[in-house]
Amino acid sequence: MATTRVLSREDGNLSTSTLITSRNKLFKDIDLTFTAKPNGEIYTKRDAAAVKQAIKTLIQTNHYEKPFQPFFGGDIRSQLFELADETTESDIRDNIIYNIETYEPRAQIIDILVNYKPDQNSVDVTIEFQVVNSDEIVTFTTVLSRLR
Repeated sequence: MATTRVLSREDGNLSTSTLITSRNKLFKDIDLTFTAKPNGEIYTKRDAAAVKQAIKTLIQTNHYEKPFQPFFGGDIRSQLFELADETTESDIRDNIIYNIETYEPRAQIIDILVNYKPDQNSVDVTIEFQVVNSDEIVTFTTVLSRLR
């Protein structure tokens, strides 16, 4: 990234100069399993693993589950008992895209596949995304089904 800046008198140059900078941002989250290290600290997830964990948590969260943010989450469980047709799959897909674009700026969506299985009351969701500031492409698959 090259930026043009005017340097101050203290820098010894009053003319404009091009500075070349780079910034690598490390994405780090706590591990939601809360597994303790031998020294008592909890493990952390970094980069793609952190973003993958955040997306999984995001799509498995139902609407009205997070206080003061009623539309946060993929709300897929509410779609498990809807009529099995193309509009249900497209609603799930659109809802996931909206939530990832709104609440997870660290991921750029490449593709989302939704496979609705009405006989098993389950939904298979495969999300392919790229982590921002890296060339790494991650494929994440989850199955959401009723508990009983």
